[in-house]
Amino acid sequence: MTNKIPKPILPGATIGVLGSGQLGRMFALAARSLGYRIVIYSPECAPPAGPVADKEYVGEYEDLQKIQQFAREVQVVTFEFENVPSLTTKAAAEIVPVRPDGEVLHITQHRLREKTFLQSNGFPVTPFRRIDSLEDLQRAARELGLPAVLKTASFGYDGKGQVKIKSAVELPAAFEALKGQEGIYEAFVNFEKELSVVAARTASGEFSAFPVFENGHANHILDVTFAPARIEPRLAKEAANLAAGILEKLNVVGLLTVEMFLTKDGKILVNELAPRTHNSGHLTIDACVTSQFEQQVRAVCGLPLGSTEIRKPAAMANLLGHLWQDGEPNWAAALRDPEVKLHLYGKTQARVGRKMGHLTATGNTIEEAVARVVKAREALVSK
Repeated sequence: MTNKIPKPILPGATIGVLGSGQLGRMFALAARSLGYRIVIYSPECAPPAGPVADKEYVGEYEDLQKIQQFAREVQVVTFEFENVPSLTTKAAAEIVPVRPDGEVLHITQHRLREKTFLQSNGFPVTPFRRIDSLEDLQRAARELGLPAVLKTASFGYDGKGQVKIKSAVELPAAFEALKGQEGIYEAFVNFEKELSVVAARTASGEFSAFPVFENGHANHILDVTFAPARIEPRLAKEAANLAAGILEKLNVVGLLTVEMFLTKDGKILVNELAPRTHNSGHLTIDACVTSQFEQQVRAVCGLPLGSTEIRKPAAMANLLGHLWQDGEPNWAAALRDPEVKLHLYGKTQARVGRKMGHLTATGNTIEEAVARVVKAREALVSK
């Protein structure tokens, strides 16, 4: 007996979004262009998504009564921020569908559960160990070797909650940095490239992936992304197939990003999963037939998925708060190149390391697109 495919949630309906940052903002813009209404819920006042939503709920995620009040105003709930308590999604799911569902969130918001899921289902990951004590950490170092990376099992992104360990003398201090939290010790990956695949899946099982993105980081924060990645076609196909397998095994309805390493010996390892749109996929707004945000709308509402074709090679550069240190950036200088696009997130306070916006650029080649976007970003601080 097959599961009945739910009816599509058509334009004119209302979508609820848990989280209200820049991903929620860009999702709301895409949803509104398709004719949907947007209600957001988050603990923040005046968030980036607020000005483009039809209605805002400001409340704690633990306020389950308010969560259900929010859910009664919408036809489906999705999220742009995965560190939402499981009880929150369960409370919303008693009223309307939550996509991806709470079990996907439960697995992907916890690094140990995520790695265990991947390993137990045959997806390639770096060797890892659970860490609850200094003795666990010392044993893991002996078994998996050094250097390695120690991470908190929960609530980590943009390099937060992780430290690289180079020698045994650093183990006690690294364990202390966990501050009593559960940890995960991962063998160091000697990688050549960091890649990501943003993919979507509908309730009927329709799957679509964007071209593989190649990512460069600075201080653990994504710096520049470009697509298509400079990898062999067979590796691009392998990456997309891995993503398809993961979304199917998790029964994802919505969007999920698979972060990957390409090792020096040509193997792909899955690093992390994010059940939402992704920083590396921002270039899809300007470079692809369908953006990652529109694709999320289509997937969670049960509409046919859009084309993920990339029109031209493209690159994206993050704009972090330090660019505001000497005053307002020189926007006109950055936009003198007609192939450059600016996206700002409506954040009023710039801080070092805070994502304030991004630039995208296209070109006839990947190299041309990357050079354009880097030059435009440099122009922001020109005198």
